[in-house]
Amino acid sequence: MTATLRWFTSSHSTDTGGNCVEVAYDWHTSSHSSQAGGNCIEVAAHQTAVHVRDSKDPDGPMLTFPAGSWAVFVNHVNSGGFAH
Repeated sequence: MTATLRWFTSSHSTDTGGNCVEVAYDWHTSSHSSQAGGNCIEVAAHQTAVHVRDSKDPDGPMLTFPAGSWAVFVNHVNSGGFAH
């Protein structure tokens, strides 16, 4: 996996007085991404949440999942649970 660190201003920050909080997500793209023709997701995992976005639109929408739910999903995928 390759990683990209990207900073975001917190939604609780304001434009006045310079009282801003920035957070960084360490985005990872699967090593299989180059094989998929650009149809990839990027994942930023934290202790309590996992963020997922479209690699073609890094400033677009992002999904957030509880870390435990994401772990169950990944284990299911790795065990062939979604194979046709």
